Amino acid sequence: MNKLTLVAFSFLVLASSVLFGCQHAEPESAQAAFEPLQGHLAPVERIHEGKAIEVYGIVQPTRQSFVSGRVVGPVVSVLVEAGDVVSKGQVLLNIQPELIEGQVAQAQGALAQAQAALSLAEKNYQRFKNLHEKQAASDLELDMARMQFEQASGAVEQARGAVGSASSVAKDAVVRAPFAARVVDKLVEVGDLAAPGRPLVRLESLSGRKIWLTVRERDIRRLTKGQTLRVRFDAREDLGTVQGTVDEIVPAADPATHTFTVKVSLGKSNLASGSSGRAEIPGDLVERLVIPVSALHRRGGLELVIVRDDEGKARTRAVTSGQLLDGDRIEVLSGLDEGAKIVIDAPGPVADGTPVEVLP
Repeated sequence: MNKLTLVAFSFLVLASSVLFGCQHAEPESAQAAFEPLQGHLAPVERIHEGKAIEVYGIVQPTRQSFVSGRVVGPVVSVLVEAGDVVSKGQVLLNIQPELIEGQVAQAQGALAQAQAALSLAEKNYQRFKNLHEKQAASDLELDMARMQFEQASGAVEQARGAVGSASSVAKDAVVRAPFAARVVDKLVEVGDLAAPGRPLVRLESLSGRKIWLTVRERDIRRLTKGQTLRVRFDAREDLGTVQGTVDEIVPAADPATHTFTVKVSLGKSNLASGSSGRAEIPGDLVERLVIPVSALHRRGGLELVIVRDDEGKARTRAVTSGQLLDGDRIEVLSGLDEGAKIVIDAPGPVADGTPVEVLP
């Protein structure tokens, strides 16, 4: 063996040693990459439940009133502002009373005249009655005197009614709150003309609210009086889900929209009237595949879960999630089959083939 051949042989031995060393080092690296994943398992479950139907509504006070008067006259003072809390019987505003006082005085004058006429008719009737007993007056004269007395009595009763009516109207010159309430809006200012039927102040009850739901004709059969519904409010996420009770179902549908109004009581809630909300009505039974929420991982717009196969290895699956259900479950629309075992507390997706150690 010459010198050149010896160098070539040495190079081959060195290369073989390096290659052999790399081949033995690769399994050690692969083993480090597939460090066992420890976690608990949960099965993919198939459940049957009613699919909720969302209906929308507007919050209304339990009691509200557009207060008006029966008096015609200019408003001379307004004693409340929007947002004020008033008690039952508290004065809201005053209407100029001069015209009403004149009507009362006129009615009282008419009553005095009627009473005077009654007194005269009664005395005249007694005279003719005495004369008739002495056969000094005819039957016709006695009947005429009796008729005048009875007419005068009726006139007095009529005049008394007019006085009572005028006095009652006079009281309405002072407009009072019909119940304890909050002032939502004042609809007149000083100097405005008040008239019978014209709203002056808008009031609503202090506590107790209802949401008036608009329900489609085909869904109204799903509701009954006393039924409990879950209600959410768009602008009050801090309230979460509120339990409401069906208090009234209006039996007639709106002919234009073919919808029914359902009034749901919210208890002592003090939500602002006019707020929007959504209620859930139980729908038809549907099948769902569900998994715990803790098993779902979101990475770069993908939804992933880790499945443990029959060989105890981890397999990452892309899924499509659906509705978040009660508790900590979420619906899976695609990507999993019923009965598959998934890791529910993994820190995140792992490489396929990673051994899975099930914790007790």
